[in-house]
Amino acid sequence: MKLLSLPRDTLFKPLQAVTGIVERRSTLPILSNVLLEVDGDRLSLVATDLEIQVSTSVTVEGGGKGSRQGVTVSARKLLDILRALPEGVPTELDARDARLQVSAGRSRFSLQTLPAEDFPRLAAFESAEAPIRIAEGSLRALLGRVQYAMAQQDIRYYLNGLLIETENDTLKAVATDGHRLAYASLVMEGLPAPMPKRESILPRKAVLELSRQLDSGDAEATVEFGTNQVRFRFGDIELISKVIDGRFPDYNRVIPTHYQDYFDVDRESLASALQRAAILSNEKFRGVRWVLTSGSLRIVCSNNEQEEAEEELEIDYGGAALDIGFNVTYLLDALSNIQADSVRCSLGDANSSVLVTHADDSSFRYVVMPMRI
Repeated sequence: MKLLSLPRDTLFKPLQAVTGIVERRSTLPILSNVLLEVDGDRLSLVATDLEIQVSTSVTVEGGGKGSRQGVTVSARKLLDILRALPEGVPTELDARDARLQVSAGRSRFSLQTLPAEDFPRLAAFESAEAPIRIAEGSLRALLGRVQYAMAQQDIRYYLNGLLIETENDTLKAVATDGHRLAYASLVMEGLPAPMPKRESILPRKAVLELSRQLDSGDAEATVEFGTNQVRFRFGDIELISKVIDGRFPDYNRVIPTHYQDYFDVDRESLASALQRAAILSNEKFRGVRWVLTSGSLRIVCSNNEQEEAEEELEIDYGGAALDIGFNVTYLLDALSNIQADSVRCSLGDANSSVLVTHADDSSFRYVVMPMRI
């Protein structure tokens, strides 16, 4: 059966939008496929890994007539074919004998297919609450301020994700790997009613996919919380993710509130000094020492070859002298994701964490635990 004939880009862009979550190797072959469905003049594309489902649709001319027609085919193979085809050449899709024929100009491809009815969709999304409406750029920025602190393959599975929390007029995002914690919040203006208190842990893969897909503009996105799913809609894309079943750590107990000593420093100057000092660190041991005295911050890094790097920054600091060690990667992660000219570093003693914030903005907090050096 002939599915449709359309310009290459009409299929390439939506296919590119859903292919990001497709597993390259899966125990279920159909999970490597994308579901193509034609219903009248609408072409729908769906991909899933059983935890996340991404779908989109486009209007096409000359689509299938009558009943809905569908087929599943290797997402990455079809994407690679379309990427290699010249722009502007009409592309035809024809499904027959468990094959999808892709034709464009003098190019012909025959791809293996699996039945559309065997494609595993996530359970129908159900939510009794009104969706949260937010600008795509604001949601993307909120996730970007904390996502680098998520754990990777931690046995504490609830750390391999990001906490999304709503309360009254505030949307919060928190991530931690047990060694550092990032917190960001966003006050939602113009809400018709206060948001109920909800907590959901999004899987790491869903967070990274959202950051890749979301635009940085003011177009509206919606967020809906279900029983064990969260649904995001933006543009022509719908992303549904299961949530991680677990209890996220109480981040309010981790973020210090009693520190008296602090200093403000130019963000780029501190990041540059840390990057230079880290040149002499090794891959397994990424520690640097902060030696604080009145008016001065010395950053010291040494390695097993008895080599040493030292950077010194003039700062307005009048607190107690302090010698404390940190993982330099954790510090640089935050500094590269903070959109501010200066940051405030608050400290306790040599065994306490450092709290990194914006000097005039309480919506971001970043905590790094010390390390022995």
